[in-house]
Amino acid sequence: MRYFVTLADNEIPIDVTAVPGGGFDVRVDDRRVDADVVELPNALSVRIGHRVIDLTVEGKPPTLGVVASGHRAYVEVESERQKAASAARGARGGGAQDAVISPMPGRIVKILVEPGQEVASGDPVIVVEAMKMENELRAPRDGTIGKILVAVGDRVEGSTMLIELS
Repeated sequence: MRYFVTLADNEIPIDVTAVPGGGFDVRVDDRRVDADVVELPNALSVRIGHRVIDLTVEGKPPTLGVVASGHRAYVEVESERQKAASAARGARGGGAQDAVISPMPGRIVKILVEPGQEVASGDPVIVVEAMKMENELRAPRDGTIGKILVAVGDRVEGSTMLIELS
């Protein structure tokens, strides 16, 4: 199956195919990568070549928070089918881009915008603390801040809508 992983506005196609006898054939940008994954309690252990990286993954696809070696990043992961469905709905039809959604459980630390404020794609809009780390969430697209659905100090679950965009 082909997946599209977007990290820092860079989309990377990744093909993952199960092979007989177990394991996977993994190709990144059509180059074979020697990799495998072991599921651990609350984490994944990923081997890429001779390196082993323990990952904690938060949230639900397509938006995931990933913590590796003490560094947090947010990625968008879509299968080929999900990407085609999103394209068929149009740029704004799916609703996911019409809101800022918490990728993990946490506590609201700061709200950086106000209703009616114009924002550009990638502008910081809210800060959520999770696992003693502050995570700055950004606007998924250009737009105007609609409703702010949380307040500083609120505890939220993963996939909670925090801010509506119009």
